[in-house]
Amino acid sequence: MLLLTKVWSGMKIDEYKKNVNSLTQDTKPKVYLIQEIPGTSKLEPKYNVLGAQKYGEIITMLPEFSQLILSPGPLIIKLRTLLKNYTSQDFLLLSGDPAIIGVVCSIVCEMTNGKYKLLKWDRQEKTYYPIEINIHQK
Repeated sequence: MLLLTKVWSGMKIDEYKKNVNSLTQDTKPKVYLIQEIPGTSKLEPKYNVLGAQKYGEIITMLPEFSQLILSPGPLIIKLRTLLKNYTSQDFLLLSGDPAIIGVVCSIVCEMTNGKYKLLKWDRQEKTYYPIEINIHQK
């Protein structure tokens, strides 16, 4: 405790507030929407994903017309950058090019040792359900 007091006593007040806030802030999960919904560019999205907000802030990763082409390296680098803050508490909302969805799931598996969550739309109930994936589960 004495060491902690000495370290904090040498800080400026703004730095102290920033450190306290980072220790006490509520880390709400995020929902990573892989690609914008079809029709978004025309301001007429084909479907509404706002129901996923109850699981966290929606972060759209890629524009509607993104595709994985013959040289996937640049897109993989971009996806790794976009997912750098992903945690096992966050969710994936699978939308878009199936090849990109596969790459995103692979990157997340690598980051979380094969455990991640996704949101599945139920047409009958008209709601999202969380699904926990563990690729190492027997």
